[in-house]
Amino acid sequence: MTIVLAMVIGSAVHSVPALAARSAAGIIAVRAAIEMIGVPYTWGGGGVHGPGYGIGKGAGTWGFDCSGLTEYAWAQAGVRIGTTTKEQWRSGIRIPKEQVEPGDLVFYDSDTGSPGPEHVAIALSATRMVHAPYTGEFVRVDPLDRRTFLGVIRPGESGGKRHARRSGVFPW
Repeated sequence: MTIVLAMVIGSAVHSVPALAARSAAGIIAVRAAIEMIGVPYTWGGGGVHGPGYGIGKGAGTWGFDCSGLTEYAWAQAGVRIGTTTKEQWRSGIRIPKEQVEPGDLVFYDSDTGSPGPEHVAIALSATRMVHAPYTGEFVRVDPLDRRTFLGVIRPGESGGKRHARRSGVFPW
């Protein structure tokens, strides 16, 4: 897994032990999200138990929407962050962009006419994220820096609810 994390994180090569020293729960969330790379985007799809069939325009497609992926990843770390992007925006503490760590939730606001974020991703590093981007695409890694950037939330420090993780979900 160390090789995979180093490859995905890109410019900042870290070993799993070095990253784990910062945030064990964040690393668990990152691992869970990375394992979903290649799963289709589906609007309304996925959640704490993994990929699922979407709703509305996502009906009939099995996969994740952006908040379904982040909810699933953090659930593997035993932290419930909520189902929607707006719920997740309130699931922890705000962190300055310069202090982003692996596992932090990164939010984007592409609709200035509607308050709050419309998209969420999981930071892999200060420059990369894993996310379920939009219909027709798949969970993937992309640059974190975008013009629609809104903010960073660190789940589990305040706001997120801790739950025991089911054993055997990820046997590493």
